[in-house]
Amino acid sequence: MRSSVEDAPDYCAIEFAMEVLGGRWKLAILKQLSLGTHRFGELKRAMPTITQRMLTRQLRELEADGLLTRTVYREVPPRVEYTLTEVGHSLDAITEQLDEWGRWYREAVRRQDLRSGPRPEA
Repeated sequence: MRSSVEDAPDYCAIEFAMEVLGGRWKLAILKQLSLGTHRFGELKRAMPTITQRMLTRQLRELEADGLLTRTVYREVPPRVEYTLTEVGHSLDAITEQLDEWGRWYREAVRRQDLRSGPRPEA
């Protein structure tokens, strides 16, 4: 858990949440893990555009923040599995809603470019 949690003022809860969940990949990783335990390679295949280095970094940060656990099995070849903690599972509804919204928005953009719509008068 981040050490600044005790020092974070109440008015910036969203800022604090974004400190923990921000970045391009963390919510996508959490969404994948909400489906069940995954090995590193399975996560990499599920998100083919993430680099190995970035996946490792994001997994370490999520583990440090208590959202997932990393289990290493002492066998040859070594096996590592990632599983959401109870705190990580508390985000299941949020990641599902963001996934649904992202799909809706992608389709809306495909139908008409929402980003280049009418601009407000200055």
